[in-house]
Amino acid sequence: MTNSPDMQSFAQLPLSPAAQANLVQLGYTQMTPIQAASLPLALAGHDLIAQAQTGSGKTAAFALSLLHRLDASRFDVQALVLCPTRELADQVTQEIRRLARAADNIKILTLCGGTPMKPQMDSLGFGAHIAVGTPGRIMDHLERGSLNLSQLNTLVLDEADRMLDMGFFDDIVTVAKQAPKKRQTLLFSATYPEGIAKLSAQFMREPKEVKLSAAALAAPAKIRQVAFEVKEGERLHAVSQLLSHFRPVSTIAFCNNKQQCRDLVEVLQSQGFVAMALHGDLEQRDRDQVLIQFANRSCSVLVATDVAARGLDIAQLECVINVEMTPDMEVHTHRIGRTGRAGAEGLALSLSSLDEMGRVGRIEQMQGYAFEWQKLEDLKVAPGGLMQPPMETLQILGGRKEKIRPGDILGALTGEAGFTFEQIGKINITEFHSYVAVAREIAREAAKRLSNGKVKGRKVKVRRMADLAELG
Repeated sequence: MTNSPDMQSFAQLPLSPAAQANLVQLGYTQMTPIQAASLPLALAGHDLIAQAQTGSGKTAAFALSLLHRLDASRFDVQALVLCPTRELADQVTQEIRRLARAADNIKILTLCGGTPMKPQMDSLGFGAHIAVGTPGRIMDHLERGSLNLSQLNTLVLDEADRMLDMGFFDDIVTVAKQAPKKRQTLLFSATYPEGIAKLSAQFMREPKEVKLSAAALAAPAKIRQVAFEVKEGERLHAVSQLLSHFRPVSTIAFCNNKQQCRDLVEVLQSQGFVAMALHGDLEQRDRDQVLIQFANRSCSVLVATDVAARGLDIAQLECVINVEMTPDMEVHTHRIGRTGRAGAEGLALSLSSLDEMGRVGRIEQMQGYAFEWQKLEDLKVAPGGLMQPPMETLQILGGRKEKIRPGDILGALTGEAGFTFEQIGKINITEFHSYVAVAREIAREAAKRLSNGKVKGRKVKVRRMADLAELG
């Protein structure tokens, strides 16, 4: 689908002046290809099947549409977004919150598994406008009667292909059947497995299809792809060679299985890298802590399996390493597409044994260009020693339950504790804990001053996550 040049600007969309002003404030001026192709149709009320990768700007495409249809004076769930993973649901919620700042007091709830049911039920009891969640937990709420979809006017299926991969077909159909027939359904999917056609036939009304050209979906040109031939036994050590030579601040290293994840983290940690694993065996709390530390730049290397990394969208990711080549072109595109976002330069490094050269050839053929090949023995350790992450994370005992907000922590650190705004990074609040990234060189002192001071008028327990990792 092509668009005329004048439809590339958000200013051309029939949005309220307040919504337009908020977009300008957020720095949204030009639409991405998926936004330009889908937003006019979605705002006109059509059902939509849109092909869109993670990082293509799809969240804003459906968020602006559902916010446009929302009546803030009615405290009913009017929009529901289904996501495959809790991480994606959290990111979608944050993005909708940013885009909803123009409207009056829009209440958005995240409803996912891995967290207690009761607080979610209590929040639903007070009323909400938008729910974002995973199919299993949404089903639980529908069965218990805590979630009512009778007033729903927009249903969004985000990363529908991933939800089908994970076996959620029946759950999605059940949820859709509980929503009013007269509603808008927006389906976003990176690929078009046959289940998508089956889904749309069951509950979509004459959907418009938005498929971008292959060129628009190909790996962004800003990603430099470099490949290295390795022998099987040198693969894990080769990762530390790549890190020492290219010195990226933030890297995801993709492994094909959990055991390789564990082995690689052990190798990297023994060499002094701040590396953490993300795989399916982690408890939800540990998973959350790993992701918080990686996203706030307290961890240099996230070693992950593809399943565990689904839906992850990390800003400022300098580098992706394929520790092994994947046989699946789509998986390869998803992996490397996490770097080089928002116009930044990206670096994708791939290790390939002779046995994997067939995979390499298929990927090169499908993406329409060849890898840049280099030799491991030509890599030099870059000057400046080991690359350490710029931030470190402090854990504060106390979170949403104690009504702690990011402003309380920022105030304590920049007020009584005497640090500057520039020394403070991301702040994440969970049910029982709060996490704040601080510049690495002040971490010990910040933990000490915060422990001796007060947050929200009371004493708090503060620990460095680096100390906890050493104890673990």
